[in-house]
Amino acid sequence: MKPEDSLPQSECVSAPTTRREFLQQAAGLAAGAAVLSELPQQARAAITPVASQLPTIKLGPHEVTRLIIGGNPIYGYSHFNNILSQYQTTWHTPERVVELIQNAEAKGINTWQNSYAERTLADLDRYRDAGGQMHWLCLGKPDWDENPHFIDDAAKRKPIGIAPHGSLGERLYRQNKPGVLSDLLKRIRDTGVLVGLSAHNPALIELAEEKGWGVDYYMCCLYYLTRPREEFQKLLGGELPLGEMYLPSDPPRMFKVIQATRKPCLAYKILAAGRRIESRAQVRQCFETAFSNIKPTDAVIVGMYQQLGDQVGENAAIVREICSRRG
Repeated sequence: MKPEDSLPQSECVSAPTTRREFLQQAAGLAAGAAVLSELPQQARAAITPVASQLPTIKLGPHEVTRLIIGGNPIYGYSHFNNILSQYQTTWHTPERVVELIQNAEAKGINTWQNSYAERTLADLDRYRDAGGQMHWLCLGKPDWDENPHFIDDAAKRKPIGIAPHGSLGERLYRQNKPGVLSDLLKRIRDTGVLVGLSAHNPALIELAEEKGWGVDYYMCCLYYLTRPREEFQKLLGGELPLGEMYLPSDPPRMFKVIQATRKPCLAYKILAAGRRIESRAQVRQCFETAFSNIKPTDAVIVGMYQQLGDQVGENAAIVREICSRRG
């Protein structure tokens, strides 16, 4: 690995050769930033260079880019600890969220996936009010079996698809209540949007296929994070490490299920919730692995944010290059 591979993009920029040049450049950047900050959001978006749209797949009648921006880093679902989660939510002010999604749109991404919540809905409205045109995929909350009316409320915001949360589906699966889950899917269908099913456990997708549930797309976590504790203990010999567990043997199992269904699949946690971002080479390899093991009709969902570098631009460039090679 080259030393620069482990550096954020901003650290790879050459320094000016003299103090005077540095001050001149700094003054110019500050003036430009000040002018830009005074422009309305729509005007700022208009002067942002817009890349051609990334390659797409079909979700029902919709064209969806093969790279979808996810919501976890934006809303503090770090999958590490509360300190990092708070750090993420503090950074992502409503204004920065709009700028992030506008940037993703400018880089050729046309779909945003996040969870149903008061804050996410407010950010979605703010982005649309600023002229944003991205498709929205809504992921439900784990309590929707007790509050199914939230499905109707989510549908009013015009998502292209709604999926019950993966932990809800797997809880109902373990409780032997598949009928409750299938009823939720039917309720989504009745709203007129596409029906999704999110799962960490490949067996839930296999059940949906076997039963012929009316599902238009699957959201497929590469790691079985909702695996019951006793199953983890059996796999790992009794004692368990602290925190979430990401087993290298999990992705191949989910990839096998993805390949077996003809429905579009949206693979997520391809970077193991930030556990596989130690270098640009490692990030690229994770994307390569994902696209080598999903179908041409599938896409990936990746959480991104811009505080330490241009994750949106780098990820979009990787996907564009991989898809151009694969045709």
